[in-house]
Amino acid sequence: MRLLVSERSTANSCSAAVAQQIWRPPVSNMRVERLSQMSEETPNVFLFYPNLIGYGRIVLAIISFYTMGDSPIIALLCYALSAILDAFDGWAARTYNQSSRFGAMLDQLTDRCGTMALCMALCRFYPAWMFWLQMSTVVDIASHWLHLHATDLTHADSHKKSDNPILHLYYTNRTFLGFMCAGNEAFYQILYLRAFYPGPSIFGAHLLSYFAALAFPIALVKSLISLVHLVTASQTIVKYDTDAILAKRHQTAKND
Repeated sequence: MRLLVSERSTANSCSAAVAQQIWRPPVSNMRVERLSQMSEETPNVFLFYPNLIGYGRIVLAIISFYTMGDSPIIALLCYALSAILDAFDGWAARTYNQSSRFGAMLDQLTDRCGTMALCMALCRFYPAWMFWLQMSTVVDIASHWLHLHATDLTHADSHKKSDNPILHLYYTNRTFLGFMCAGNEAFYQILYLRAFYPGPSIFGAHLLSYFAALAFPIALVKSLISLVHLVTASQTIVKYDTDAILAKRHQTAKND
C-alpha cells in the first residue's frame, strides 16, 4: 500500500514537471541572440554620451578663445555655454551609466584649460592684476592635476570621493558645488565683460565692478578649496610612497 502511494506521488511530481515545461513561455531565438551580442559587444568609450557632450564643450571653448580678443559677446556666449554643459555631461554619465576615467579627465582638462585661457585674456586687459591671475590659474591647475593623480594611485572609484570634510562637502553637496563653480566662473566672466562694457558709473565705480566685487569672495573660497585639494593630494601621494618604501625594505629584509 505504501509502495502504491509512493508511486502515485512520484507520478504526480513528474506530471507537474512536464506541465511546467509545456507551459513555460517560449524564449525568442532573436532575443537570445541579441542578448548574446550585447554581452559580447566592446563599449566604445569615445562615443559615450557624456564624452560627446565633452567634445561639444571643447569646440565651444576653442571658438571662445579665437574670438576673445575682439568679439566679447560671441566669446562670452560660447564660453558660458561650454561651462553650462559641464552640468549635463555629469547628468548623462549618471543617467546612462557611462562614467569613465577618460570622461573624468576630459571634463577636468576642459574646465582647467577654459579657465586658464580666460585668465590669459584677463592678464592682457588687467596687466596690474597679472600676478594674482597667474597664481589663481597655477593653483587651480596644479591642485586638480595632483588630486586626479592621487585618485589614480589609490585606485579610487571617483576623484569626488574624499575623507577630508571640506572636500567631502564640496563633492557630495551638489548645491554647494554648483554655487562655488558658478560663482567662480561668474567672477572671471564679469571681469572679461567689464573690459569691454563696464556699465554706467554709480557712486564712482562702474556697475560691473560691483558685480565683480560680489562674486570675488566666491572665487577666493574656490581658490582656498583648491589649496585643500593640493594639500590632501600631496598627503595621499606621500603616504603611497611611504608604504611602497616600507614594503620594499620589508621584502629586502625578508630575502636577506
